[in-house]
Amino acid sequence: MGDWSYLALLLDKVQSHSTVVGKIWMSVLFLFRIFVLGAAADKVWGDEESEFYCDSLEPGCSHACYNWIFPISYVHYWVLQITFVSTPTLVYLGHAIHIIHKEKRMLAQLQGCSNESALKKPRYTDDRGKVKIKGVLFGTYMTQLVVKILLEVGFGVGQFYIFGSVFMVSYFHCNMSPPCARLTGAQCFISRPTEKTIFIIFMLVVSSVSVLLNIIEIIYLLCNNRRNARKERGAQQRFPSVNPGWEGQSSHYRGFPLSPLPAHSLTHSSTDEKERKEKDT
Repeated sequence: MGDWSYLALLLDKVQSHSTVVGKIWMSVLFLFRIFVLGAAADKVWGDEESEFYCDSLEPGCSHACYNWIFPISYVHYWVLQITFVSTPTLVYLGHAIHIIHKEKRMLAQLQGCSNESALKKPRYTDDRGKVKIKGVLFGTYMTQLVVKILLEVGFGVGQFYIFGSVFMVSYFHCNMSPPCARLTGAQCFISRPTEKTIFIIFMLVVSSVSVLLNIIEIIYLLCNNRRNARKERGAQQRFPSVNPGWEGQSSHYRGFPLSPLPAHSLTHSSTDEKERKEKDT
């Protein structure tokens, strides 16, 4: 197996930009897929071709029967599956880093222009530097979850289409002619079929768990987004914005500011009018 350290390093950065369920999905990917595949695949499937035997002396018969029962190596198929399933997460990581870097650069430019902009807080990060999955990042995160579900299901269906049953048989009759005999064919034997069957079922179960975690994360994000929107509406209802009647009117008349009349001038004017009325009577 190849070195998974570079992919593990990239996926480890995604944990700081994902939810709690996303971190569990990362742990499942590292521990039950990458680690198990790298540690046990060579031991389980190392004799896949060397111990494959057919009771035929005809040249090319064993190779033809091996290619028929194993169109592609299981190990290579699982490596492709892990690589393709991890790609949407890496795309989200790149987009999140781009958005955060763009936001920081914009805030730095605003702070250099005016002092009031220093009061503005970043939209996609909190005080601890943790990413907030909202706005554009929410759409990207949901998209990569849906794509991962489709890829997992597609590879699972493709495995049944390519290899057939998940149970590995210990021997089978190969009647590929040519190069095998046209009438009798050949009887071929597979080494350690029970161990290979357990490994195949284990990888399918882990893939199903990955799909389930992605579905749970979608539900979690939708519920969390709805709860945050409800909190914002409740806060707006508790603290409504004050809009008095004179707030929308202009405080200037032909370029000159309008100042309200003092209260004592109003009282004086009312008393003067009363005295005039008394004199007239």
